[in-house]
Amino acid sequence: MDITPLVAADRQVIESYGQTGFRVSGVAHEGAILVFPEATQPWAGAASVAALTRESLAAVLARGGVEILLVGCGRRMVPFPPALRAALRSAGIVVDTMDTGAACRTYNVLLAEDRRVAAALLPAG
Repeated sequence: MDITPLVAADRQVIESYGQTGFRVSGVAHEGAILVFPEATQPWAGAASVAALTRESLAAVLARGGVEILLVGCGRRMVPFPPALRAALRSAGIVVDTMDTGAACRTYNVLLAEDRRVAAALLPAG
């Protein structure tokens, strides 16, 4: 029995992750990325979760329609800056931080459920 979630062909599915990058819908990406249901882009300036600012997540805020932001912290989950969490919450975005592997898997599940999700992912290395 096939238990693979059905996802529309035009959606960005995270296929794999590693120490230096990701594979999303057949395309390899080096470094940190932002994944939205319809597009994947480099996440410039994202060196660590602790160093994140509103500006480093400006692409998420500008996109609109995102209700859940999954933040892949790398190998281990780390705390998300409280002031930034509050700023995103005021924009209607709930932030959930976890290790990068868990963020990739959770993104794919929420995408299959047609949720308004995005992922901000640091490589697992």
